[in-house]
Amino acid sequence: MDVTQTTADGLKREFRVVVPAADLETRLSDRLSRLKDQVRINGFRPGKVPVAHLRKLYGRAVMAEAIEELVRETNAKIVTDNGFKLAMDPQVKMPEDKTELEGVVEGKADLSYTVSLEVVPAIELADFKGITLERLVAEVADDEVREATKRLADQNRPFAPKAEDAAAETGDRLVVSFVGRIDGEAFEGGTAEDVPLQLGSGTFIPGFEDQLVGAKAGETRTVTVTFPETYMAANLAGKTAAFEVTVKSVEAPGEVALDDDFAKKLGLESLAKLEEAIRERMKADYAAQSRQKLKRQLLDRLDALHKFDPPPTLVEEEFKSVWETVVSDLKAQNRSFADEGTDEEKAKEEYRGIADRRVRLGLVLAEIGEKNAIKVTDEEVSRAIVERARQYPGREQEVWDFYRKTPAAVASVRAPLFEEKVVDYILELATVTERTVPKDELFKDDETAADAA
Repeated sequence: MDVTQTTADGLKREFRVVVPAADLETRLSDRLSRLKDQVRINGFRPGKVPVAHLRKLYGRAVMAEAIEELVRETNAKIVTDNGFKLAMDPQVKMPEDKTELEGVVEGKADLSYTVSLEVVPAIELADFKGITLERLVAEVADDEVREATKRLADQNRPFAPKAEDAAAETGDRLVVSFVGRIDGEAFEGGTAEDVPLQLGSGTFIPGFEDQLVGAKAGETRTVTVTFPETYMAANLAGKTAAFEVTVKSVEAPGEVALDDDFAKKLGLESLAKLEEAIRERMKADYAAQSRQKLKRQLLDRLDALHKFDPPPTLVEEEFKSVWETVVSDLKAQNRSFADEGTDEEKAKEEYRGIADRRVRLGLVLAEIGEKNAIKVTDEEVSRAIVERARQYPGREQEVWDFYRKTPAAVASVRAPLFEEKVVDYILELATVTERTVPKDELFKDDETAADAA
């Protein structure tokens, strides 16, 4: 066998492989010899079928299998011998001439093909001990716990029917049925029966709830509203609709006493225990936000410290994924690039940069993990899947079976676990200081949030 490198362009490599017909014949004969002990053919005792007869019956199919196996083995040897890390699966190009290919399959001609590879560049890792980061933290204030407890109480307020002739006020809960029309024609999604609606909640189209203030049970009103220009249903965006609304009932909100009895209704022993649970949940939210901010800082530093050209194919695949999401989101919001203050070409340039960053950071994190033997165990993956399954009460087994049968889904669980482990490893080496900030600063959006890997 002769293997010759024909191209070395950036991260692209191409090799020409020539396999003598004699080598293919040897592989074919070996396979046919093993096959004679496995097949059952009328007229022959087990294991006594002549190889020549097998060649006549199965020669072409077995040769195709032998070629496939040889190509796979040769590609693996090329990668191993050259110490390559592949960015994509090898691309094999077989002879296009049918006569030539037929001669190979029949064992009369040498096999000549090319294999194209795209490799991952060698990555020189930075000294992580030189990285300095600042962890932002915030304390959970007592008044925030009280506000959260009050919001919880408001969400659990009881409602009682108002007098028959009582007018609806902001804060009241109505049960309504309606039919919406545009230019006199009912439209899809504009009709509903017995829908609960709390006035002032802002859950309906702007202006809809305001026009029902003062309505009484049994009353029918015409509510006229204009759908927002950014309404998710593009066929309705910006259009004016008239809704014939019938108020079935009007209920007034009651008061909820923040006491032990309220806590017990929610399954807690006392109001103090409820507030403690709320505080712990808020602490967890703050800690998660603090971690996210710190990780974003770290990724920015890794990005600045590791500048190299990533494999073009990986960048293009990542860009396509990002771009599909961007276009889909704009379409769902009925917005254009002009609405975002840009145009399509500028947006593509921006998102190609994001794709480039993501691929580079992914390769850097993978390199760190490999060089430091950082691995995610099957047990850790299983625990993560169990946690996901618990998010679907009553369907836990269904979720578990899905992951068990779907390797790609399992990989989607393993990848973020691996990333977090690598991040933890770097943070142990880096210098991390801590600064207490107000809650608003901790939760302030960063412009770089969308760029994080």
